[in-house]
Amino acid sequence: MTKTFKTVKFKYPLFFKWLKRLAVLLAVIAVYIWALQGLQVDLKLLKDSWPYLVDFITRLWPPDLSILDIAIVRLIETIQMSIWGTTIGAILSLPLAVLSARNLAPRWIQLLANFLQNLVRSVPSIVLGLLFVAATGLGAPAGTLALGIYTIGYLAKFYQEAIESVEPRSLEALQVCGASWLQIAQYGILPQVLPLVLGYTLYMFEYNIRAASVLGVVGAGGIGFELVNYIKGFEYNKATTMMLVLLVVVTVIDALSSKLRQHLEASYRFTPKNN
Repeated sequence: MTKTFKTVKFKYPLFFKWLKRLAVLLAVIAVYIWALQGLQVDLKLLKDSWPYLVDFITRLWPPDLSILDIAIVRLIETIQMSIWGTTIGAILSLPLAVLSARNLAPRWIQLLANFLQNLVRSVPSIVLGLLFVAATGLGAPAGTLALGIYTIGYLAKFYQEAIESVEPRSLEALQVCGASWLQIAQYGILPQVLPLVLGYTLYMFEYNIRAASVLGVVGAGGIGFELVNYIKGFEYNKATTMMLVLLVVVTVIDALSSKLRQHLEASYRFTPKNN
């Protein structure tokens, strides 16, 4: 009579899977501890700073509505800067994104285009504002050009990601049919990336309105220019009016652009039935 013995198999893959997760968690915790040590946070200083913070906030209230007309004029200028800055950046971003996409451009062109993207993104918007203020003087033109260049660094990357997410089988089908590069871009890539491209552009337009207010620090026009001047002159109530007007407009534009993005996504998801 023969006996059969059952071999016990340990679930090594599951054990190593949990071990890997634990190692990743410990690594993340170690990174945060290292980052906290570099900050050199003084808890006593934070505790003692609360009275100064409360004092500054109380000086901001109530808002001075006598300058509401100035705030609206500057706000319109800020929106105009954002419209033109976003448009300039979007137009220049599209060819750069095409040259950066791994499914369209050769490897050496990708490297050069990605390096150019990184170069633009590495320059802060404040530095771009200072550069164009020195070139064109104080005012909205400098802010518009700074926003345009600043937009390229981000929209080019967003557009690139959208192009690289295109379904490759549709492009292969067009190539098999003998379609040219332009036809592939027009019929295979554009219909798939257009909703994403428009959505990213609208998002950048919203962001540029806020960025335009920051550029006012260096005299690049817009509502930020007046805001900084009021803060420097200790006219905090007038500065509050500027911030409230900016808050209202940014909220409204955010809501409208969100509705527009949803409409675009729904439109391009819709497929008409054949009669």
